[in-house]
Amino acid sequence: MSTYTIKQGDTLFEIAKKSNISLEQLEAANPGLDPKKLQLGQVIKLPSKSNNGGNQGGPQNPAKGIPGSHGGTNGGGNYVNYGGPASNFPNPSQWATYDFLWKQNYRLMKLNDSDSEVAQIHQAIEKVASESGVDVRVILCIIMQESGGNVRVRTTNNGVRNPGIMQSHNGVEFDPAKPAASILQMVRDGTEGTKSGPGLKQLRAKHGNYYTAFRAYNSGSVNEKDLNDPVGATADYVQKTANRLMGHSWKGM
Repeated sequence: MSTYTIKQGDTLFEIAKKSNISLEQLEAANPGLDPKKLQLGQVIKLPSKSNNGGNQGGPQNPAKGIPGSHGGTNGGGNYVNYGGPASNFPNPSQWATYDFLWKQNYRLMKLNDSDSEVAQIHQAIEKVASESGVDVRVILCIIMQESGGNVRVRTTNNGVRNPGIMQSHNGVEFDPAKPAASILQMVRDGTEGTKSGPGLKQLRAKHGNYYTAFRAYNSGSVNEKDLNDPVGATADYVQKTANRLMGHSWKGM
């Protein structure tokens, strides 16, 4: 076991990530350590990297077999006003890498979530992507589009109850008594659907592509000739999600 000296701006999440260990392992090696009261120059313990099961803090070494976890472009650039049918939107081969998208959105999640909650979101995204076959980047970007990754996002109800970080169809909300389990279920509800309605997996299978599935996820109904037609919901929903997948940035994202 080695040690690490706290530097300016450090968080346990970032320390675990760059040390290629899980946040849970870091916390277990430092019982009683308050992640909100780290002191500059404080020395903490780092557990051995051997047999650690990989880094759980971020997707630096995503597991094989997770859809969308390998490949992609460098990302970046400014907002693009995509519109029309799905064929007018970027091909998935043009999307940014999962690693780029995670790093881009991590800072936004941290506005509302703790280190452990962000790590649990990451674990849930990869687990559900493996279960469902839905691209891991899609799950991440829909989470950001729906809630900014805020696990405590309020439940909306415009005729249908939409709770959780993916604002699913009558799924579960965050449970502070069971954070990891409820975060996993919120991601499952949005991706794999609930008893009350479909998720991204079912909608992609129905419509044959992700972009039309995004419109159906947001609106229920779809004008396939113009995915910016809100059909009673959010006009730029598909456009913004496409920009997120490309790794574009814009004011207020």
